[in-house]
Amino acid sequence: MAYATINPYTGETLATFKDAEDSEVAEAISKAHGAFLNWKETPFFERAKILQRAADLLRRDSDSYARLLTLEMGKLVSEAKAEVELSAQIFEYYVRNAEHLLKPEKLPVLDPAEGEAFVVHEPLGVLLAIEPWNFPYYQVARILAPQLAAGNTLLLKHASNVPQSAAAFEHLMREAGLPEGGFRDLYATHSQISLILNDPRVQGVALTGSEEAGSVVAAQAGKALKKSTLELGGADAFLALADADLEKTAEWAVFGRHWNGGQVCVSSKRMIVVDPIYDQFLSRYRLGVAGLVAGDPFDPNTTLAPLSSQDAAEKVKDKIRQAVTLGAKAEEVGLPVPNRGAFVQPTILTDVGEDNPARYWEFFGPVSMLFRARDEDDAVRIANDSPFGLGGSVFTSNPAHGVEVAKRVSTGMVFVNHPTKAEADLPFGGIRRSGYGRELIGLGLKEFVNHKLIGVVDIDARF
Repeated sequence: MAYATINPYTGETLATFKDAEDSEVAEAISKAHGAFLNWKETPFFERAKILQRAADLLRRDSDSYARLLTLEMGKLVSEAKAEVELSAQIFEYYVRNAEHLLKPEKLPVLDPAEGEAFVVHEPLGVLLAIEPWNFPYYQVARILAPQLAAGNTLLLKHASNVPQSAAAFEHLMREAGLPEGGFRDLYATHSQISLILNDPRVQGVALTGSEEAGSVVAAQAGKALKKSTLELGGADAFLALADADLEKTAEWAVFGRHWNGGQVCVSSKRMIVVDPIYDQFLSRYRLGVAGLVAGDPFDPNTTLAPLSSQDAAEKVKDKIRQAVTLGAKAEEVGLPVPNRGAFVQPTILTDVGEDNPARYWEFFGPVSMLFRARDEDDAVRIANDSPFGLGGSVFTSNPAHGVEVAKRVSTGMVFVNHPTKAEADLPFGGIRRSGYGRELIGLGLKEFVNHKLIGVVDIDARF
């Protein structure tokens, strides 16, 4: 897997790490299972103390945790600190809410005289999390916090270019007081993922990543009869209706597409603008994108980060070239980005015809596709003409009407007058090629629990 820290801005290789040995993986599974047997019996208030301690430590050492994100994957310092805080908030959400969300649910029965029935939510055991590099802490927190709260234990296979961020999160949980085996970071290989999933003590897998990785892992999990959840790619539609506030809508569009260097599953990747305001929107959007400042992500004046690696940057550039070959028009915007670092020049793609396969791609970088819609109905049609279904947004001066339009957009999440966002108290997940299952709030908490029915029946009940 070539686990290594390579600074995306300088290209310097700062540290390399060996792949895990099979014996190390086997030991980790064994310890995780042993920890689970004790952890599932641990009173919730004891679990909560550890989760709260993790949140406190993240805040105490926010600068050092954030610095590692910038160093390993090029995240802007301000965005790195925001990610650390969001991760802390996720831990706190489950400290405050998990016990209530996991309470037994009494069921209405047809004949109360015959007895009662209720559902309890019990942890399954050891889980595997396979996580990507674009949010090295947040992605882990949103699976780790709820599953520890539920009583499960977790093994982590993180992206190969953020090995120190992964190790830092393991250290965080040890410092917070989590028993040994409760959470373990492994520099695992592809073959070892199969080894883990086929171990009978491992009960499920949560993956955030590419469609290709999701397809492979879901197939392996299915063959082993293990539960899986997938959060995959996205090509979020950003719908600007005729009555939208043009100035604010364009500002949100620039932010929605370019935060985290455009490397976000829920970036506003497809701007769908109704005809009466299209030209004005494009002018304002172009001006906003041109104002982005590409440079050192440690510099607080930088507003456009490099991509996570030179390889990632080259892949985006290649997809732009392919889109143009297939008929799209590409406009590079703004001052030239630095030659140093994994930068991609901000690019606006227009004239992406319905016969151009590029309209169905996900561009994981500062590349915007703009579509001119005839009217509102056409905008919804274009939004839903996608293999993905993760997030989306609708901009209008009439929020109530925006909600009605949002109901027509076929995705897992839609926001009115804001790009798709991530918060500790909102569910996250999509449909179609964007995956299945949900993370965060009660939905994520209950993805990997046994919803067990317990019925208490009068022994003299009729047959």
